Amino acid sequence: MTTITAGKAREKFSELVSRVGYAKERVAVTRRGKTIAAIVPIEDMELLEKLEDRIDLEDARTALAEARKKGTIPWKKVKAELGL
Repeated sequence: MTTITAGKAREKFSELVSRVGYAKERVAVTRRGKTIAAIVPIEDMELLEKLEDRIDLEDARTALAEARKKGTIPWKKVKAELGL
């Protein structure tokens, strides 16, 4: 992965977008020596979003299974306990 400072990235933004979009290069952007962002091909972003969606779905299924097993608390009771 290529690393570039934020200032240089600003100067060469168009070139970076082309390198990432067409050459599928990944670019890390740094500021004061610390990596703060990345410019990645859209395919990488789409894959990351699919992975996040899969993790969210697994978490939701786990939560639903736990609710079925342990039961739930009625909303009225929660509101009353919170003084709402």
